[in-house]
Amino acid sequence: MVIPCLNEADNIEACVRGAQRALSDAGLAGEVVVVDNDSEDASATLAEGAGARVLHEQRRGYGSAYLAGLSGARGRYIVMADADLTYDFGEIPHFVRELEDGADVVIGDRMDNIRPGAMPWLHRYVGNPILTGILNLFFRTGVNDAHCGMRAVRREALAVLDLRTTGMEFASEMVIRAAKENMDIRQFPIEYHPRGGDSKLSSFRDGWRHLRFLLVHSPTYLFIVPGALMGILGTLICLTVVAKIDVFGRVWDVHTMVAGSLFMVVGTQVVALGLCAHAYGTYFMGEKDHWFDQMRARFRLEHGLLLGAAIAFAGVICGGVIVAIWIHRGFGGLQEQRLTTVAILAATLVIIGIQVFFSSFLLSILGLRRAR
Repeated sequence: MVIPCLNEADNIEACVRGAQRALSDAGLAGEVVVVDNDSEDASATLAEGAGARVLHEQRRGYGSAYLAGLSGARGRYIVMADADLTYDFGEIPHFVRELEDGADVVIGDRMDNIRPGAMPWLHRYVGNPILTGILNLFFRTGVNDAHCGMRAVRREALAVLDLRTTGMEFASEMVIRAAKENMDIRQFPIEYHPRGGDSKLSSFRDGWRHLRFLLVHSPTYLFIVPGALMGILGTLICLTVVAKIDVFGRVWDVHTMVAGSLFMVVGTQVVALGLCAHAYGTYFMGEKDHWFDQMRARFRLEHGLLLGAAIAFAGVICGGVIVAIWIHRGFGGLQEQRLTTVAILAATLVIIGIQVFFSSFLLSILGLRRAR
């Protein structure tokens, strides 16, 4: 049992004794490890007096405390819970049974069993559902309460999870890493009680840290999807202008073409950044992404170079047409909006072609780190 602790002198003794009692009643051999996260009160002394083995982690942070606790714990199965009396330690045997049944990670689900006053309205109906929903959208975990503080993990799974975050986003990291590694993640309902003492949680700061973590670990939704949408929108706008299609009762022209060009160029660059982020995660961080693995198995550097060259060449052809008209007119003025539109299209295609061409080289360079 691992319990992180920061200034929980009012609660820590009850938590330690509750965990010990649960282990004893279930006939489970185990220890209670309290990680003192640089407390300024007597938490560490009280925990030790109650029979816990106390570890000290000077670097403050929810994740920092758990990283120290998971590293120092000696059991085959590790159950985790906060030191604020919000969780029923009598659930420990249930978590252990799930692990014995083959689960790799077990997470409590508080959302249908929250006691009055235990969770602020903002967290219960806005923060937690939204963040859990985004996590499930990005990583398909199927977890109902991704930020529940009572959970359990097999010791041998820790090396695979390779947990690193030091803040509250540690809870999300464990779920995401387990999902990416196709681990057996299980959950069951538990009760959530009003906490003892003052909360250490900062709603907006910690909520943002969770959201930021979800985004940076999902290049597909951070880069690829927005970039592709911008690129598609820009292409449709440019085609509408070039084909002189009526939209809202009028024909759009040069200024609309500039907007479409902007969307196409920016969208292409964002997609390229997303592919590079996927490559970095795969080759340098050991990340696994089925979609990216399929793409890199099917396409090579030469495909990107040919695509980029073809797009740029199309732009050069468009530009060549304008130059030919200019020569035909004796190097006179080219004032028509139609020619301006074609010039914008030509420049856009050349820029995008160059982006694709050199981004392909960058992806290939990142791929040099590929494991043999």
